[in-house]
Amino acid sequence: MELKQWSQAQPEDDDPLRCRVDAYAQPVLNPIEQVRGYCDYLVAFNRFLAEHPHRIAGVAYLHNATEFGAVGLYEVEQSERGRLFTAERRGEFLEYLRSKLSPEPGASAADELLAAKVQPSKQLIAVAAQEVREREQFVLLDEQRVAYETVLTAVRRARQADHKEVVVVTGGPGTGKSVIALSLLGELYRQGIAALHATGSQSFTKTMRKVAGARRREVQDLFKYFNSFMTAERNGLDVLICDEAHRIRETSANRYTRAAERTGKAQIDELIDAARVPVFLLDQHQVVRPGEMGTVEEIETAAAEKGLRCRVVSLDSQFRCGGSDAYLRWVLRLLALEPGGVVDWEPDGKVGLEVVDSPQELEAFLTARRAEGYSARMSAGYCWPWTKKTPPGQALPADVTIGEWARPWNVFGERAVAGAPPAALWATDPAGFGQVGCVYTAQGFEYDWSGVILGPDLVWRDDRWVVDRAASKDPVFKKSTPEADVDRLIRNTYKVLLTRGMVGTVLYSTDAETRTKLRSLIHPHEAVTVSAV
Repeated sequence: MELKQWSQAQPEDDDPLRCRVDAYAQPVLNPIEQVRGYCDYLVAFNRFLAEHPHRIAGVAYLHNATEFGAVGLYEVEQSERGRLFTAERRGEFLEYLRSKLSPEPGASAADELLAAKVQPSKQLIAVAAQEVREREQFVLLDEQRVAYETVLTAVRRARQADHKEVVVVTGGPGTGKSVIALSLLGELYRQGIAALHATGSQSFTKTMRKVAGARRREVQDLFKYFNSFMTAERNGLDVLICDEAHRIRETSANRYTRAAERTGKAQIDELIDAARVPVFLLDQHQVVRPGEMGTVEEIETAAAEKGLRCRVVSLDSQFRCGGSDAYLRWVLRLLALEPGGVVDWEPDGKVGLEVVDSPQELEAFLTARRAEGYSARMSAGYCWPWTKKTPPGQALPADVTIGEWARPWNVFGERAVAGAPPAALWATDPAGFGQVGCVYTAQGFEYDWSGVILGPDLVWRDDRWVVDRAASKDPVFKKSTPEADVDRLIRNTYKVLLTRGMVGTVLYSTDAETRTKLRSLIHPHEAVTVSAV
């Protein structure tokens, strides 16, 4: 049941799925569709309800609204999982509740509901094929659905009235940006609308091509890179969905770009010009390389210079990391990416968080989770040299060495090596366990348990973090890269790595003082021992 204090609401842009309410600056989802989404989500993720879908119903009650004030909301079709009543229909609302609620005590039903196994979230990559080729697989909730409908409305306007506008969807990790992107691509593809998906991530794009387009080449061709639009026809597409847009670079040109194509045009301008409705999905805290510049402000400025309207939709709800908003806030404060200082971790029952004293313990912990049926990966800051070429017939060299423990980085390149998957599949192929992933192969992906190794490039000293750029082996950092940029990018790197796990995260630092600090935050009531490993 969704209770609303609204006195009135009306459809936004004649779209009844989105509502304009005086109390809110941005459009919100029609409450009929909102409760229907909650019901569908519960049936999809609670085993008890999945086996008895008829036992759930959804209703919205606008207890301050008149029928006249909410009449436009009724344009959305009602169903057992989505009904709407206003204050004027209070009697009907009570009768509806009597028809749904048993006069008998509900304790046993509540126990069954609470004890039911929660089915794991559908991982993005695993369902991409059906999502794009067949039908919608994801349930979009609240602001996710608002973002989805905002884009579809913009597409309708563009096709009907020679219109062009920009849409930006911003949110932290796990808020569903890529789910929205694939849901949009699937819907537009099914409608025969010219749309493409683009990212600045080689791993993400190659994985999308492999999984979603396993059987049909035309599906593979839906997935491009940001630098694929240097010579694109102006407004040649209806929609361009720019996922991971925080990886937009200043220019698409590189050392392989032909002289004739070196126009000096900004990459963000190329992407906006390529489609009637360019859509940007981003998280500003995931900028991890010098030259990446995908921010809301940059996009709004570029749109304004072209005289285009730019709509921004913010995502807040957390669907990764166990759905724990508390964990995401803890990470941001831990890394000083938000003000307020570090705080003790207070378990909320949604996500697991552990700290260990050795890499051996970290790997053993993850191996045990895999034996329980969970997926798991190890990742680390870029603090060890990376052997880029492995001679044929030889195993990957164990570049990541910590004391007596040594493991290889993930494969560098597009071919499997000695049973290890190519870089683009490290996060999704079970054979990726055993190699250590870097931020460039982990970004954009998710797995159940994430093991993160903090290297010597980020250590805790006294009362603050200290970044040691000399400890970083990342070749993207040049002598000309300012200290402030290196500091911010290294913190962002660990923010990305710490937010890949859907079920939990286990942490290890190569620095003893840092381990002590982490343990005091994660297990504040335990006695702290310092290991010299």
